[in-house]
Amino acid sequence: MHLDFKEIFTAFMVLFAVIDIIGNIPIIIDLRKKVGHIQSEKASVIAGVIMILFLFLGQNILSLIGIGVNSFAVAGAFVVFFIALEMVLGITLYKHEENDLTTATVFPLAFPLIAGPGSLTTLLALRAEYRIESIILAIIFNVIIIYIVLKTSAKIERFLGPNGISIIRKVFGVVLMAIAVKLFAQNIKALFELA
Repeated sequence: MHLDFKEIFTAFMVLFAVIDIIGNIPIIIDLRKKVGHIQSEKASVIAGVIMILFLFLGQNILSLIGIGVNSFAVAGAFVVFFIALEMVLGITLYKHEENDLTTATVFPLAFPLIAGPGSLTTLLALRAEYRIESIILAIIFNVIIIYIVLKTSAKIERFLGPNGISIIRKVFGVVLMAIAVKLFAQNIKALFELA
């Protein structure tokens, strides 16, 4: 197994920016207030399992309905771009549905907040570009960060403050926008070569 650390780091950063666990701290705090307790370990593991399963099964599901990975990656690039736009401009394009929160650990925390449409789409887009072992390691490292953030969310919020969280969101938004453009360019080129 050949490990490309640059590839692992890039895949990690893309997922980290899309999941936006730091930017979601206010939502996590709100969920804690509503339900009293969030099982950080369970939420992190479930989110990791969903992402790894989708990484392997997502392509099979696509081939069943006759969509290529490059086509999905182009669509994924649009999703990632709009997520980045939300982060940079501070607007909401995707509305989270409010539900009766009996337990916040699995829904809406593990899915769709952490392993949501953005991260799942990004995984298949990354699969078109990077080796599978690099992406799995990137998922594992993100799950570790997610667990740490969930465990220490109140302390992080106090330390960073609203302005700190806002700055981090905007910086990652710009990085994510550049990655979305790169994903789009590479996969649209591959689609034209296949045509």
